[in-house]
Amino acid sequence: MAADSMSLQDLPCLSLQGSMLSQSKRINKRKSRCGFTEGLDTECTPTELIQQWSPRHKHQRLISKGKENDCNQFVLARRSRRKRESTSGISWDHLPDELLLKILFYLPLQDLLRVSIVCKRWHCLAFDESLWHSVDLEGLTHMGVALQQVLKTGVRRLRCPRSFLEELQFTGTGPLQIVQMDLSSSIIPTSALENIICHCKLLEYLSLEGLQLSDTIINSLARNPNLLQLNLSGCSGFSAPALADMFTSCSSIEQLNISWCEFNTNHVKSVVNNLSSSVTHLNLSGYRDSLTLDDVKLLVVRCPHIQTLDLSDSTLLMADSFPVLAQLKYLLHLSLSRCYHIHLAALTDLGKTFPMLCLLDIFGLVHDSHLPSLKKEMPRVCINSRPFSGIARPTPASRLIGSFSDRTMWNRRCRLRFKL
Repeated sequence: MAADSMSLQDLPCLSLQGSMLSQSKRINKRKSRCGFTEGLDTECTPTELIQQWSPRHKHQRLISKGKENDCNQFVLARRSRRKRESTSGISWDHLPDELLLKILFYLPLQDLLRVSIVCKRWHCLAFDESLWHSVDLEGLTHMGVALQQVLKTGVRRLRCPRSFLEELQFTGTGPLQIVQMDLSSSIIPTSALENIICHCKLLEYLSLEGLQLSDTIINSLARNPNLLQLNLSGCSGFSAPALADMFTSCSSIEQLNISWCEFNTNHVKSVVNNLSSSVTHLNLSGYRDSLTLDDVKLLVVRCPHIQTLDLSDSTLLMADSFPVLAQLKYLLHLSLSRCYHIHLAALTDLGKTFPMLCLLDIFGLVHDSHLPSLKKEMPRVCINSRPFSGIARPTPASRLIGSFSDRTMWNRRCRLRFKL
């Protein structure tokens, strides 16, 4: 046995065996001189020479089954290397990024975040821009860190209604890729909202309903020339000149909801004097003592293609506004709810005044007992079927809580959705 595979107990005997072998060789040499080999010139016979030059005999290896330390015998042995098992399957590491992204595309938001902590490669893939195209964070509280991470992914459709944001330190220098955004009825500091809007230049659909704004925000919106639908219902905190500049720059707006804002007469005039002819749906309700007949005349001239018009709660309007509104040849939906100076007798001729009218809202003007007779006068007009305005609103006002439409944003759902 070789020295490297022998037990520790056998290692000291090597020197003793070597001395005994050399001593036996000397004795054999003497015998060969005195015996039948006497008289030969050589010291060794051919047989001895063969044995001398032949390889040393290998000692038999100790075979121990099980552990090497059984029977109180500790063995130094070199184990054979394990051969790698040949696998016929494909490892995740061998899949290309494009295929992994296709797989990650079907994961919900929570699972995608779990996948991102597996390794560095999966972290990069999990936050790839293609996976974060549309995100829904409705109702999320303390969403500062989450929103900051989402904005860095290049999100294009962001839905955050009824959410709470304490502060936002967005450090990005380039413009955001957001095209559609809904922040309606959220609690957001004005400074944080300014930080978001000032980085947006590609907005097409925006809802800031019920938020406290500023001139900085309105001026930032003016740098979005592709804006198509804008909902500023119930907003406050901005001046009339800033509003006029925004409407001058955003000349592509088709749907505008600017109802029930903290407006004075100058604000209303900034709206009607600067709207472009592209407006087809307009909600200018809630201005009891600010909207006059002259404003309506100017509005009809600047926006002749209006199809839906809501002038509810404009108490200064009377029946003499009907011939002015009749110039809107494409008017399909008219809302005059709570315009108390319009008498019931003047409403009976609306069917002839507006030949294309399909929907009429006159809540607060007509008693329920008079509705049947009014409907007989206008059989093709649906009266008081829309209690809430849906102009420029991302989610239908008549939605059912928990239904499919309750989670849509401008008729489309977001792929990644936060679930409470």
